[in-house]
Amino acid sequence: MDKKTTESDSHYDSLENMSVSDLLTNINKEDQTVAVLIERLIPEIGKLVDVIVDKLQNGGRLFYIGAGTSGRLGIVDASECPPTFGVEHGKVIGLIAGGDAAIRKAVEFAEDDPEGGWRDLQEKEVSSKDVVIGIAASGTTPYVVGALQRCNENGISTGAITCNTGSPLAAEASYPIEAVVGPEFVTGSTRMKAGTAQKLILNMISTSVMIQLGKVQGNKMVDMQLSNNKLVDRGTKMIVEALHVSEEEAKRLLLLHGSVRKAVENYSK
Repeated sequence: MDKKTTESDSHYDSLENMSVSDLLTNINKEDQTVAVLIERLIPEIGKLVDVIVDKLQNGGRLFYIGAGTSGRLGIVDASECPPTFGVEHGKVIGLIAGGDAAIRKAVEFAEDDPEGGWRDLQEKEVSSKDVVIGIAASGTTPYVVGALQRCNENGISTGAITCNTGSPLAAEASYPIEAVVGPEFVTGSTRMKAGTAQKLILNMISTSVMIQLGKVQGNKMVDMQLSNNKLVDRGTKMIVEALHVSEEEAKRLLLLHGSVRKAVENYSK
């Protein structure tokens, strides 16, 4: 593979001599390029979404697997699916090299084990009913590449999100997404533009999938879990709007039925 774009020298130099205003302005200038780049990837993202929807409709699961920042982003997206869309825990799963301890603190050399990702997937009893998306800015992380290789050997659908062209990870994935955002503001710091690109793509994938699975009505999260007062208030307002009842009655219905969808469906005047 040619020199990784993610490791290319920044377009900026002497960062330590920049004012705070210049630092923030230049970081923002780089960030603005990310969404424009992702717009060109919508067809590739769409193909992967279609596969995921089909698998989940037939009892399968969605796995994200990565290391470092990439792994953490997958875990964030997976962990937000149950409270946001009301899907059961374990339907969307994030795995990170080094296990849960690596969410907060890097686990040395965990990402360099080419069999580690497959072992972690096997612990979750991954099967051909599932979809596995490897996430790696470099596209070369052994933990992730090895996992997709083994998935392919076992007839498991694979996707990839990477920020280099022609990477081993993209070569292994049936549905690769290459978000080449260019050099980072701080050379090689892929938690910046590369991480932003990965987060945006993950948002697009999970949100589109959940809408296709019927977890949104109109533009509302009707299956969200009522895990705090803010969400109870949000659900109450949604029921007031849908049923034209008082806030008191709406809240009563929400707490009785446990979700906006069930409250509306079971309402009788």
